[in-house]
Amino acid sequence: MAPVERLIKRAGAERVSDSAVEELADYLEEEVIKIASSAIKLSKHAGRKTVTRDDIKLALNTVRK
Repeated sequence: MAPVERLIKRAGAERVSDSAVEELADYLEEEVIKIASSAIKLSKHAGRKTVTRDDIKLALNTVRK
């Protein structure tokens, strides 16, 4: 949870509640799972077992739309 709190503070917050950190962490986890799942599909489609940086970049473009 500490990394999420640091991100919120880096964005400009002076203080951050535990519930705010938990809520953002839950949201981020869901989004990361979507991106990772998409990247895994892309790597499998390319015949690879390894997910690459390019797979992540392509997945980000797909999920953002």
